[in-house]
Amino acid sequence: MKYEKLDQAAIGERMLALTQWSLSPDGTAISRRFVFADFAEAFAFMTRSALIAERLDHHPEWSNVYRHVDVALTTHSAGGLTDLDFRLASAMDKAAGGRD
Repeated sequence: MKYEKLDQAAIGERMLALTQWSLSPDGTAISRRFVFADFAEAFAFMTRSALIAERLDHHPEWSNVYRHVDVALTTHSAGGLTDLDFRLASAMDKAAGGRD
């Protein structure tokens, strides 16, 4: 399925629901740092998120150092943000279970 790049108004509207995510300066990606109690919790979050990403067929750019997981989302094939990025971001927030 092909996803259409969102315009700035649509991105701004969707960002209102993702209060802990940041929009990149060029408006083509969103990012967030998740912080967990320890490495095991961070890795468990990554596992839950990986299963969601696989179902959506949309994979994050992410890194993990100890208890931190840094995530960036964009839809490369669309050249920017699509609805899919916001769906995955919301699902990752839920997978984190209310973590900062």
